[in-house]
Amino acid sequence: MPTITPELHASVVRATIDLVARATVADLTRPTPCTGWDLGDLLAHMTVQHLGFAAAVEGHGPDLARWKPVRPGADFSDRYTEAAETVLQAFAAPDALDREVHLPELSTDRTFPARMALAFHLVDYVVHGWDVATTLSRPFSPPAEVLATTLPIARSVPNGPERLAPGAAFAPAHPITPGTDPLTEILLLLGRRP
Repeated sequence: MPTITPELHASVVRATIDLVARATVADLTRPTPCTGWDLGDLLAHMTVQHLGFAAAVEGHGPDLARWKPVRPGADFSDRYTEAAETVLQAFAAPDALDREVHLPELSTDRTFPARMALAFHLVDYVVHGWDVATTLSRPFSPPAEVLATTLPIARSVPNGPERLAPGAAFAPAHPITPGTDPLTEILLLLGRRP
């Protein structure tokens, strides 16, 4: 797995903060590239994932209440920013990446190294950043270093029948053609159709 620093991860999360700040309450009902989700559903998921991963890093990951999404209201941007800053602070804490964390959405039987959790969170926010940008018809261009770090992670995500299960994190992968740029490859690997 490539080396991921909290600073590199933070650059992606902060880019999503900027995107969300450009949305309006009226945008919350716009459809997204996430099948069956409008922007409100997506932001509810993104916000609670920030809070859940922060809780995991801080030793409270098994508490399922911390992973329950709430439909956003008019203060969605402020809530999203607060949640994003919470997860960034959690991952930046001294020794945070050396901890074992509980991620109940992935497994209730095992823990994961926090460095791996950081990788999971990074790939999610590269993809969800693109989801939000696409929904809002905005550009999304993560730095080359972010994409170079994220691409091997996306390539390692299993592409089996579990991707067809209800609530699967990603849809089945799409074919990759030679010369595909890194962001497009990440999106195709993780079931998006850019």
